[in-house]
Amino acid sequence: MYLQGGPGFGCGAPQDIPLTEIVLDRGYQSLYLDQRGTGLSATITSDTLALRGDVQQQADYLKLFRADSIVKDCEAVRKALTDDYPEHLKKWSVLGQSFGGFCVLTYLSKCPQGLRETFTTGGLAPIGQSIDAVYKATFQKVISRNKAYYEKYPEDVEAVHEIAYHIKSKGGLRLPSGTTLTVRLFLTLGINFGFHGGFNTVHDLILRIKSDLSQFQFLTRPTLTALDAEFSFENAVIYAVLHESIYCQRNASDWSAERVGKSLAEFPWLHGSPETPSVLRERPLLFSGEMIFPFMFKVFPELKTLASVADILAKFEGWPELYDEWQLAKNEVPLYSLSYVDDMYVDYGFACETAKKVKGCRHAVTNGLYHNAIKSKSAEALKLLFALRDEERD
Repeated sequence: MYLQGGPGFGCGAPQDIPLTEIVLDRGYQSLYLDQRGTGLSATITSDTLALRGDVQQQADYLKLFRADSIVKDCEAVRKALTDDYPEHLKKWSVLGQSFGGFCVLTYLSKCPQGLRETFTTGGLAPIGQSIDAVYKATFQKVISRNKAYYEKYPEDVEAVHEIAYHIKSKGGLRLPSGTTLTVRLFLTLGINFGFHGGFNTVHDLILRIKSDLSQFQFLTRPTLTALDAEFSFENAVIYAVLHESIYCQRNASDWSAERVGKSLAEFPWLHGSPETPSVLRERPLLFSGEMIFPFMFKVFPELKTLASVADILAKFEGWPELYDEWQLAKNEVPLYSLSYVDDMYVDYGFACETAKKVKGCRHAVTNGLYHNAIKSKSAEALKLLFALRDEERD
C-alpha cells in the first residue's frame, strides 16, 4: 500500500505512477490509498465542510483527518481486503512518501500487528521536536536553497524585485481562479526549490513574467494561468488548514511558520502590510518554502471562508499523540527508510535522530536526490530503498 505525501493530496492513477511497474515487477500487488478527504474519498472543500455546521463543528470534524485517523482507515481497508486470506497473508507492506512516511511511523506506533514491512522516502518525522524547532530547521534549509537558486540564476535577483514592484503597484493581480496574487504569495513559489527541477520551474515563470512586462507592461492570460497552476490550495484545503498540525502533540501550532519566519531578518516581507519589502534592491528577495501563513486565507477564494476554522485549529492544544516512542523502541516490524541530505521539507538531521529511535530501522542516505525522487527519480530511489531490504547485513 502506498501512502501519498501531503497532507491533503490524493493519489494519481496507478498506470501513471512510475512506482507501479517497479513494485509489480518485484512481485507485490499494489494499492494506492486516497487518504480521507482526498481523491476518490469524501473530498474536503469549503462547501462540503459547510455541511458539517458552524466553524467550530467544521474544525472539530477536521481534527479527525490526521495520521492517527488515516492509520485507522488503513487497518479497516486491510481487514476488509484480507478477510478470506490465510492468516500468514493478512499483513501487508506499506510505503509512505513524505507525510505518508509520518503516517507509517504512526502505524508502527499504534497498529504494528497489521504490518509485514514498512518503507519511507523523505518521511522520517521529527519525533520529539517542537513545531518551532521544525520550522527553525526548515527555514535554514530554505535560506540555503535560495542562495543556490540565485547562484544559478543571478539575473533573477533584479527580476524578482521588479516583479514584486509591479505586483505591489497594481495592488495585487487577479489570477484566473480568482486568487489575488500579492507580493507575499508570489514569494511562496520557493516551495518548488526542494524538488527535482524546481529551480527551473521558478526561473521559467520569472522569465515569462519578465517577457510579458517588457512587451506589454502587464501579464498575459497564459502567464497568469501558469502562475495559478503553481498555487494548489484551491483544491487542497486540508494541506492549508492542517499542515502545521502534523507536527503537534498536546500543543498548539499557533501559526508557527509565521512566528519563526518573522524572527528571521531574511524574510522581512512576512511583516504585515504594506507588502513592499524593506530591503535594498541589490539584496535578493528570499522565497519561502513549505510553509503555511495566515495571509493565505485572505487571497485564495476557497480558503477565505475557512479562515476562522484554520485559526481554531491553530489555537487547539489538545492534539493527541501520534507516536509512541516506547513502542518504536521495541519495534519488530522491518522499517527501511531513505533520507535526503538536501531535503527542504523534512529536516535531515531530525530524520537521522528519528531513525535511531526505531528499533531495527535500516536507513539509507543520499545527497544525490531530492524530496520528490519517488516520482521524479523512481528507479534510483527504489533501488536504494530495496537494497536495504535485500542485502545481507553483518
